[in-house]
Amino acid sequence: MDEKSQRIVVIGSGFGGLAAAVRLAARGHDVTLLDKRDQPGGRAYVYRQDGFTFDGGPTVITAPWLITELFDLAGRRADDYVTMVPVDPFYRIFFPDGDHFDYSGDSDRMLAEVGRVSGEPADGDGYLEFVRRTERIFDKGFTELAGRPFLHVTDMLKVAPDLVRLESYRSVYGFVSRFVKDERLRQVLSFHPLLVGGNPFQTTSIYTLIHFLERHWGVWFALGGTGAVVDALVRLFGELGGRVCLDTEVGEILTAGGKATGVRLTDGKELPADVVVCNAEVAGAYERLLPTAARRKYTDRKLARMRYSMSLVVIYFGTDRQYRGSDGPSLAHHDIILGPRYGPLLADIFTTKRLAEDFSLYLHAPTMTDPSLAPAGCEAFYVLAPVPHLGGRSDWALEAKPYRDRIIKYLEDHYLPDLSKHIVTEHMIDPRHFRDTLNSYLGSAFSVEPVLTQSAWFRPHNRSEELPNLYFVGAGTHPGAGLPGVLSSAKIADDLIAAAG
Repeated sequence: MDEKSQRIVVIGSGFGGLAAAVRLAARGHDVTLLDKRDQPGGRAYVYRQDGFTFDGGPTVITAPWLITELFDLAGRRADDYVTMVPVDPFYRIFFPDGDHFDYSGDSDRMLAEVGRVSGEPADGDGYLEFVRRTERIFDKGFTELAGRPFLHVTDMLKVAPDLVRLESYRSVYGFVSRFVKDERLRQVLSFHPLLVGGNPFQTTSIYTLIHFLERHWGVWFALGGTGAVVDALVRLFGELGGRVCLDTEVGEILTAGGKATGVRLTDGKELPADVVVCNAEVAGAYERLLPTAARRKYTDRKLARMRYSMSLVVIYFGTDRQYRGSDGPSLAHHDIILGPRYGPLLADIFTTKRLAEDFSLYLHAPTMTDPSLAPAGCEAFYVLAPVPHLGGRSDWALEAKPYRDRIIKYLEDHYLPDLSKHIVTEHMIDPRHFRDTLNSYLGSAFSVEPVLTQSAWFRPHNRSEELPNLYFVGAGTHPGAGLPGVLSSAKIADDLIAAAG
């Protein structure tokens, strides 16, 4: 170990924790990665049952260079560890009447879809202008700002004029509506915030950069599932000398002299550290892992006043037949199923926090790309429904089964004929999973909600405001949720630790 090497403990092995651990180990630090579960991955946990493989969490890989860069830093080739393939179309978006929109990165195909779906003649030109504007937002919001820490209010003041010029005060839906008039097209171009825990009617329009990011680098899938990326990073981390400790739950971040000094596990064992990197959900970590005396800013009152993303219900299921369009709609790898209400449903989820009778769904069908994820002749799926976090009044002990049954019946009636007869394996999670297993505040699925007043400097910082050698990575800190944001947070933490010496 060289003179500058430090003992670093990383709490949580989600993509943020894994990426930070790899970066720090590549610099020669002595890094130990801890996770309470029996597998690494955090929200990217993998469920394997009855011959099926289900990715537990993120399935949309964008900006894949942020993954391959981790291998480059270690002098390795990512292709020797994992294979990623492009997905086309990016999404098949189904409307309530059964029509669909194939969303891709090809301008000509997108214009053809806009012309086919929209009843407004000017929407083609409006779409092209929207793309031009999202490129400008991407250049500022991602290329310039996503990899840069916001630790001081002056950092925010420097970029505020640019953010005003880019109309960051508008919502994503409001921004999209400036360029296209057809309501279905407005939904097609504004759903992206839901992928990072935001309400399109409230999330800052900076998040329209996702549209251009996908056009720029594509949408990808790892053969073997997203879990194959986790396995590849764990292997790389081990080759760099890192240690992974599973079934190891942190009970407290130890402090002394105004600094973090290590962690105490729930079994009482203490691990000393020069630096602690926390990939646990940020609000839950401040509430559970730091003693009250060490929390001057993120008090219980402050945490309670913050806004948090929605939660999710996810049903993982395998069928003993394949669904390839012979007796139902032709599905793609990523399917967005829009319900009859768009804005009102989102208001129920985010504002009134009422569990509605209707829903919009994301249906993931990875065996369309990789048949190895299911036995021969079978299909692997998961269906995801955004729901209110646990700040609402839903009693999931009572609601879970009826809600599951409504979703399965809807899929059976409209997309997957005779589904209930063909399900041979199933697993379901609801907001209680995010609270109890993932230690997420209020069971939110994406941590802090991405509204303007909780973005950049206003978001929990990558270097804790409480302790100078405690760093946060993951969805709840800057720049935000989604794989590009989470991987960028690890890069920021690594740079800050290096600069601190």
